[in-house]
Amino acid sequence: MALAHASGIEPIVLGKPAQPFFETAMTMLNTSPAQTLMVGDDIQGDIAGAQAASIAGALVRTGKFRPQDLEGDICPEFVLDSFADLPGCLAEIVSAQN
Repeated sequence: MALAHASGIEPIVLGKPAQPFFETAMTMLNTSPAQTLMVGDDIQGDIAGAQAASIAGALVRTGKFRPQDLEGDICPEFVLDSFADLPGCLAEIVSAQN
């Protein structure tokens, strides 16, 4: 905040869960929200942030995950017990699109 005050310029914060973070990643990867899946263990930073950018979210039950994450207002499209379950999740997504 001191730097913003001294410079008179409001900083742009780019990181999760800010929508520009996800939009920048999609631009760099040349993908659309429909072609993108956010996989993470943070219900707020990963899943809610992705959903705000119209990206589906897969919550992994590792790391930051807590069972109460599934009791709130944020509903991931997929819940994976492990990152190792991702190939099956992707196969399900592709199958549903065809």
